Amino acid sequence: MRFLLITFYRKPGGQIDEQVSVSKKVKKSDNQTCNVILDFAEKKVQRCIIEGKVVDTDWARLVEYYRQIYPQLIEQLEREAPITAKEK
Repeated sequence: MRFLLITFYRKPGGQIDEQVSVSKKVKKSDNQTCNVILDFAEKKVQRCIIEGKVVDTDWARLVEYYRQIYPQLIEQLEREAPITAKEK
């Protein structure tokens, strides 16, 4: 696992829901559909578009935000991403 992929969906009532996944690589379709793509091997924000607007792409701030929501997932990505990057 190297990338954290997040996609936001607006429900009929107006509520926003998110789908989170992890991946070893980013596909073309991920670049088109995902709102947030974080590369934990290079520690950079590959994409951050929320409600059609490009948002501040501060790596540390985004990782800390998602660490509060998904602490175990972020910890695992930080541990495994360098290993996955070396496998290329």
